Amino acid sequence: MSDKPVIGFIGVGLMGHGMAKNILKGGYDLWIKGNVNREPVDSLLGMGAKEAASPKEMAENCDIVHICLSNSPQVEAVIRGPDGILAGAREGLIVIDTTTADPVSTMALADEMAKQGVKMVDAPLGRTPKEAEEGKLDAMVGCDEADFATVSPVIDCWAGTITRIGPTGSGHKMKLLMNFLGAAYAALYSETAALGAKVGISPHTFRDVIGPSRLGSGFFDTFMTYVCERDRDAHKFSIANMSKDIRYVNAMATDAGVMNVMAAAAKHYFTHAEAIGAGQDYVPMLSDHVGRLNGLDMEAKVKKSR
Repeated sequence: MSDKPVIGFIGVGLMGHGMAKNILKGGYDLWIKGNVNREPVDSLLGMGAKEAASPKEMAENCDIVHICLSNSPQVEAVIRGPDGILAGAREGLIVIDTTTADPVSTMALADEMAKQGVKMVDAPLGRTPKEAEEGKLDAMVGCDEADFATVSPVIDCWAGTITRIGPTGSGHKMKLLMNFLGAAYAALYSETAALGAKVGISPHTFRDVIGPSRLGSGFFDTFMTYVCERDRDAHKFSIANMSKDIRYVNAMATDAGVMNVMAAAAKHYFTHAEAIGAGQDYVPMLSDHVGRLNGLDMEAKVKKSR
């Protein structure tokens, strides 16, 4: 019988499937709980995972439970619900929340869980589903040093870089800072590409000049791969998720009493895209919506410049 902890995983979608797969490859017994999409669930069951009927059942059978969902209300429901984690938790259980979540919610949940002897570790993710499948994500971890020592071998299964940021909640704060940059870059690139197209600088020329310069980045490369090549899969992160994240950034700034002109400006582009029904588009497609706001067909501009 293995002396390794039994691991649970709730949310085996674009990111969670690869993470869960790599936990199995690490030699851990794994319980999973998916959503409506059976494909990743069946894939993991075929690799040896067990399926839990509820978060409660998972908590009853696991030592460490991961959560990888879209937002804090979903996390709260999974933890607090009648069939949630706390309903089946025993003292010593550790919950690792990899969701990009609201730190205020995270810390409230941590206090509530501590009353039942359950530990909360926040470990939001950097990078993409590609790195999730490869086991090379970035993990920004918030917890005390003792819990970090316990969870690090498990996180090491799916992360290439693990950084302990500080106490519980600090991982989610760091992730919001990261996604603040991502949302602001997306808004900036969209507006700049549209302005360039309006004054006669094609998206291809814009990419060719900026990409190899000091202003280039991995984010710029994948964003502009969609803009110039129309590759929808180059940067797979939804506008709705980024819109949620930049709202959390604005709330964090308000709570901290910090002026947040840039975050507020970026938020409006994403709010607009969601309002016109484009929430499930990927983030680089914001460039098309910003183009239309300025009377431009960005795809037509790209085709003309090829």
